[in-house]
Amino acid sequence: MTTAKDEKKTSNIRAQSLIKILSAASTEFVLQGYKGATIQSIADRANLPKANILYYFKNKEKLYHAVLEHTLQMWDEGIGDIDPEEGPKAAIEKFIAAKVIMSFKHPEASKIYAIEIIQGAQHLKDFARTYQRQWVREKAKLFQQWIDDGQMKNVDPVHLIFLIWSSTQHYAD
Repeated sequence: MTTAKDEKKTSNIRAQSLIKILSAASTEFVLQGYKGATIQSIADRANLPKANILYYFKNKEKLYHAVLEHTLQMWDEGIGDIDPEEGPKAAIEKFIAAKVIMSFKHPEASKIYAIEIIQGAQHLKDFARTYQRQWVREKAKLFQQWIDDGQMKNVDPVHLIFLIWSSTQHYAD
């Protein structure tokens, strides 16, 4: 019979393995590119057997998608909680600070995302059509509310979001 302690230990081992794999994969994808990176090179970098990588991720594409998703989750954690009551200045400052800090703390993730965008976002298409589009719409709606309330100059909120992202990405790179 499994105890709660055993389940927690298994959960911790799983979480640590995933972090180790995603970190190694990020480094390999930056150094070798998507085409040059292999499951074996990622396993070697993570000091894990190739079978462990394939246990969590069925193939290189699924692992690459997980790296991209992990990157976007990190950004969302830093940027996602914009409080409408704080106003546009605080929101924009938070957006910029979170993006720059994340880019410096996790340079591989930032580079992978930038490379993916530059190469046409082949692996981000589904994500961009669903989650990312929704996220941008929500933030743009908030910016538009501030514009309508006279708290911001009349700018295209979507363009502003992409301007902030691209400027901070360029700065971090």
